[in-house]
Formats: sequence, structure tokens, C-alpha cells
Amino acid sequence: MKEPVKVALLGCGNVGAEVVRLLHEQAADLTARIGAPIELVGVAVRRLGRDRGGLPVDPSIFTTDALGLVKRDDVDVVVEVVGGIEPARSWLVEALNAGKSVVTANKALLAEDGGSLHDAAARGEADLYYEAAVAGAIPLLRPLRESLHGDRITRVTGIVNGTTNFILSSMDASGAGFGEALEEATTLGYAEADPTADVEGFDAAAKAAILASLAFHTRVGAADVYREGITEVSAADVASAKAMGCTIKLLCIATRTEDGGVSVRVHPAMIPRTHPLAGVSDAFNAVFVEAEAAGQLMFYGRGAGGAPTASAVLGDLVAVARNRLARTRAASESAYADLPVRSMGEVRTRYHISLDVADRAGVLAAVAGVFAKHDVSIATVNQSGRGNDAVLVIVTHSAPDAALAATVEELRSLDIVRSIASVLRVEGE
Repeated sequence: MKEPVKVALLGCGNVGAEVVRLLHEQAADLTARIGAPIELVGVAVRRLGRDRGGLPVDPSIFTTDALGLVKRDDVDVVVEVVGGIEPARSWLVEALNAGKSVVTANKALLAEDGGSLHDAAARGEADLYYEAAVAGAIPLLRPLRESLHGDRITRVTGIVNGTTNFILSSMDASGAGFGEALEEATTLGYAEADPTADVEGFDAAAKAAILASLAFHTRVGAADVYREGITEVSAADVASAKAMGCTIKLLCIATRTEDGGVSVRVHPAMIPRTHPLAGVSDAFNAVFVEAEAAGQLMFYGRGAGGAPTASAVLGDLVAVARNRLARTRAASESAYADLPVRSMGEVRTRYHISLDVADRAGVLAAVAGVFAKHDVSIATVNQSGRGNDAVLVIVTHSAPDAALAATVEELRSLDIVRSIASVLRVEGE
């Protein structure tokens, strides 16, 4: 029997507690898979003495000194499930610089400053694994950086936030408004007390940055991602999507552009009900990958929660532990392409625009003139209602987002347009 691989765990919340439980329950299997036992030598927490629900661990290994734990000479691997930027960044850079492998679920840190972690890993010749940072238990990041490393990925489209997917699925199924669906999600435990990170798209944007970085061999940060949340999606939008044979999803979309750049964005969009992502409901996640040789690939499963995320953490832990025993490390960061990140205005997309208009002659001609002025082609037009209830729904052909946005702004200034009820992008057609 080889010497144990000694692990320091930073954080013991829902995910951390599940990591501890799985390490205990699967100890024999993990030992067999790795070739040596895993020994948990320390757990950093905010408060000592808190009831940990009978976790199978010696209370004496708990500490509030996370940095001191990371610096211990007997620590081989640091597992971080605390989250946030600081002090997590300092802890992990310290570990990697010292040659200690790191397993983290910290999507915010990786999206904000993943470069500093990768640089530290290179200096310390240590492993940096983070499968749990995106889509929970779904094996996704390793296929992108290993299995598809010989291919050329052209597009990644995903539903990567379970809270927003539950809300939009509920609105689609029941006809409820956003507020009602959010209340249901909160009651069922799918939404946090402060759901801002989810419903405003910050969580999905961080994950989009990580996916784009891996897919396109380019460092992409959270600031490079165009972001819109779902708070403005209404029951009327959902009904309009249904009438078109579509549903609305919060999508992260990372694309290799024709001019040699990449675009990365997060926003609600209508997609056809025939699209593979349209049937992803409840709090599930799914990511649709398109590559030149492999074609279309779909990854689906539970994207959050203590046990699913802990499963991904342990998968990474097994990998880094085996590498340490073999005195090797995984391939380093692949950012050789260094492709330019295009602005949202340069991205080609389609708009679904609903206008409250005056019911009089010449309205359609005036509206069409604005589209023509900005070189935006109209795909379909549908007018319903009379008088004060007149509504004009227009779906465009593909055009640069800047031209589409300029069209919408000019429409607002027309005296025949009482209001713009909604603007949604259309994808997947």
C-alpha cells in the first residue's frame, strides 16, 4: 500500500459536506482506483463548533485558518468549494505555486481571473482541475479539453443555470409570469433568497467564459461575455414563442466567428421546440457542442446541487491523485489561439419584436422603412387587434446585432409606435 494522498478541503457547506461523505462512503473504491488511500487532513470552515450533521470526520481537523492549512507541508491536494474571488484566489495561488494540485468548483474565480491560477499551476508544475465549476455532475469540461482536443469546435450552446431553466420551464408549462415562477422556484429551493446572480445571468456568464476558453483555446473572462437576464421575459413573450412553435431559454452561446474571432454571450432566446435544448426542463442543464469532425454532441444532466457537484469534485480528485502517484501532471492550459473576442454588436442574430402600434394606414410601410434603413431584412410580419389593441409582431432574418438594436431604437421614436412590448433574440433556426 502506497502512502496516502493527503487532501485539504476548503469549505464545508452543501458541496463540501457531500465531498466528505463520499470520501468516507467510497473510501475502498477510491483507494482501488487511485492506487493509494485518500486522507482528509484538514477542513477549513468559517466557524468552529457548528453542527455538521454527523459528518464522518474527526472534529479536530476543522480549522478557521485556511491559508495555514494550504501551507502545511503534508498537504498534497487542495480542494476548494468556498467560492468567491478573494480570499479563494490567494489560497489557490499559494497552493499551486508550492506544487500542490488544486481541484476547485469556483466558477466566479475562474471566469474573473482564471489566468492567475493557470500561471501559478505552470510555475508550480501542478494540476488545476475544475470540472465541477460548470454544469455540476455533467462530464463536460474534460471532453472539451481532452476528448475533443484533436477537433475544431465551432459552437457551444448551453443551458447552464438550473434556476433560470426551472423558472422559464414553469412559465412555459403554466402560463405564469416571471414573478410567480420565481416565487415557486424559491419555495422549492431552486432559487436563492437573493436570486440576482441567477436571474440576471451572472452565473451563466461565468460558465460561458470557462466553456469558451476551453473550446477555442483562448483566455475569455467574464468581462468579455455579453449578458442579459430573464427578469424582463413576460408571460406574453412565452405565449408568443409558443405561437411560433418555440420556447424561451436562457442560453450561453460561444461561437467561432467567420472572421477568425470568438463571440460569447448569455441572454434569453426563442428556440424551436424541435431543437435538442428545447426539451430540457426543470432545473436540468444541457450543453450542445458542434465540432467540425465530431459533428453535434449533447451533454445533459443535473447541473447543480451538493451531491452532483461533489461527484464532479471527486472525479477530479481521483485524476490529480493518480497523477501525483505517477509523478506526472495533466496537460497545461491551452490558450495558444488567443483569438480576439468580438463585441455583441458584431454578432449575427435574429430578433422577434412585438410593437404596440397605431391602427391606421401606412403603419406597416413606415415600420418596414426603418428596417430597410438599417439593412435588416424582415422574415415574417403578423398584425393582430384593432384600435388601441393593434399589435405588430416582426421576426427578422439574420443581421448584425448592432443593426438590429439600432432598428429597435429608431422604432421607439416613431409616433405610430406606442410602445415596444418585447424584444427577444431567435436562435437555432
